[in-house]
Amino acid sequence: MPTKRTSAAKSKAESSDAPEASVPVELNPKTTFYEFGGPLGAAAMVTFLPLLVLFLAVGCDKTGYPSQKVLSMTKDDFLALFSVESLRALIDPLAIGGYLAYILWLVAFTLTLKGDKYPGSRLRNGKVLKYECNGFSVLLSFFSLAIYCAKGPGIAPAIWVYEHWVGINVASILFSFAVSIWAYSNSFEPGALLALGGNTGNTIYDFMIGRELNPRIGDLDVKFFVELRPPQMGWLLTNICMAITQYHNLGRITNSMALVVIFEAWYSIDSIWNEPLVLTTMDITNDGFGFMLAFGNLCWVPMVYGLQARYLVDFPLDLTIVQVILIIALQLTGFYIFRSANSIKNSFRTNPNDPALKDITYIETKAGTRLMTNSWWGYSRHINYFGDLLMALSWCLPTGFSSPIPYLYFFYFAFLLWHRQGRDEHKCRQKYGEDWVRYCKIVPYKIIPGIY
Repeated sequence: MPTKRTSAAKSKAESSDAPEASVPVELNPKTTFYEFGGPLGAAAMVTFLPLLVLFLAVGCDKTGYPSQKVLSMTKDDFLALFSVESLRALIDPLAIGGYLAYILWLVAFTLTLKGDKYPGSRLRNGKVLKYECNGFSVLLSFFSLAIYCAKGPGIAPAIWVYEHWVGINVASILFSFAVSIWAYSNSFEPGALLALGGNTGNTIYDFMIGRELNPRIGDLDVKFFVELRPPQMGWLLTNICMAITQYHNLGRITNSMALVVIFEAWYSIDSIWNEPLVLTTMDITNDGFGFMLAFGNLCWVPMVYGLQARYLVDFPLDLTIVQVILIIALQLTGFYIFRSANSIKNSFRTNPNDPALKDITYIETKAGTRLMTNSWWGYSRHINYFGDLLMALSWCLPTGFSSPIPYLYFFYFAFLLWHRQGRDEHKCRQKYGEDWVRYCKIVPYKIIPGIY
């Protein structure tokens, strides 16, 4: 993905919704606060998150999660993992080529397929960027191509993904770092509008959190592209490959695997179908594009979120009818809360005079924003997060209770939402002041109604 800034800058200058050639200093103020534990926390994330991905890929296999080799590892065995020979063995040229081909196909479809154009939020420089939301067309085109290419080899490519899983993980890590380095260096070019939270001057922190708000390469908005397409489609593709591998091994697909694949495919496809909703999220409107978003979307989501399906290849499990019904009920409840709450929020932000919102109550703030106080948003200030948590749990329960590792997604996601809620609340307290205090008295719960 690295490219010369000259062509990107030229494209920005020619676009009617691009910022001016140079951005006034007052629009890019120095960041005076840290998040995520500051530089030490940033260094830890950049170091240990890739190592965790490698552990899940290398240290979990058919002998156990974690593997018997990990459980019996000595100090010498551990040190040997960092030898030149061991590190070289992680590099799989075919896997790297396959991962890059996947990304390039998504880029090609993104740039060539038509979609509805939506305006983003107004930026600090007064500009409003336009986004072509063709994600669902990209999804259909990509999987149509994949099915066509599988006419000859059949299920062999899916089994190849399972067998080359370590190499694919390594490829995603390397590519994430390459994109992050490009984004950081690109942010120092004239014309870059920086994120308010990513201009501290500390290299490792700004690299992790992201400096530039909306980096673009020609017509490709890199952050918008990375936000949904590689992670959601990669996650979906991974799960399908794991299900096919289980079918190859067993001659059937277990009901636990079916639940995981259907639930997570539903979530991924729904996210892409509702792509315009992402334009009002904090990732797009506030956060810079750096390692956190690049690694999270190019590596973490497609490689780690599919852990349950991979586990069920190695340890197939058949659920009882009662277990299946209860898990489906949990998924449906979570999805309904998540999707309906987000739809109401998006409609209230973009078209507050919609007749469908006539029963919504709210408080006016001095900042000019209205804060909803009933409907789903009267139960908690982040009720959509609660729906997300219920779904996350329903995706892990089909793996049973033999190992806690398949539940990593749920615990990670719970921590992520708790941390994001804290970031949201901090920003809202700064923005709304006394109005936020008044709002919190009306809607006292943060995520889980009646509990938290």
